[in-house]
Amino acid sequence: MEQDNQFGKFLESLRGKMSLRKVASKCGLSHAYIRDLELGRNRTTNDVIKPSPDTLRKLSQAYEYPYTDLLMKAGYLEDAISGQTPLSVRLDTVWYVEFGIKTITYVTAEARVEENVESLVAFTSFIDALTDHEFVKMDMHLFVNLNKIKKYAPAEGKLYFDLYEDHCGVTIAALPQKKYHQILLDCAARNNGQFIGEDSALGHSTLKAKFLT
Repeated sequence: MEQDNQFGKFLESLRGKMSLRKVASKCGLSHAYIRDLELGRNRTTNDVIKPSPDTLRKLSQAYEYPYTDLLMKAGYLEDAISGQTPLSVRLDTVWYVEFGIKTITYVTAEARVEENVESLVAFTSFIDALTDHEFVKMDMHLFVNLNKIKKYAPAEGKLYFDLYEDHCGVTIAALPQKKYHQILLDCAARNNGQFIGEDSALGHSTLKAKFLT
């Protein structure tokens, strides 16, 4: 008796001709578990299984498939209400946003505010809202507000949001740091009211465009 297993078949289609062991090496899951997910059941116990959001995140990276779309296909966001976004914090006051497995954290000058992932209805719209407010992805789980950067320390690989408080900083990934080195310097200069020279040729709109390409 074969149960309906549309999502498992979808995962198998994402894998395509890639071997199970190849996927396992890319995402850190066992090849046997990946196959169980494709079949929709634990082959040892015959119990129906469903991947966790963390497992889906790993698979989205391995298959280069949007994480949000994978969450929706797995049913985690199927009850999302169109057009709604989190409203507990004004995004223009937020320094940066951190995504966890089950939570999201907004960091501001006053506090850290944490919400459950389940409360993030219309997740895709929320990411769009971050982009509209000039947040940029600077690590796998980190979005930084370009308008709040006060200091960029290349040697440390850190961004700071207060010139006088060293603890008000966050570490960014090496690749974005290398790619956006000059732009981060220009953002800090702009936010501190310093003149951005002609060599940079980066105005407010140009900075945003450069990050989004």
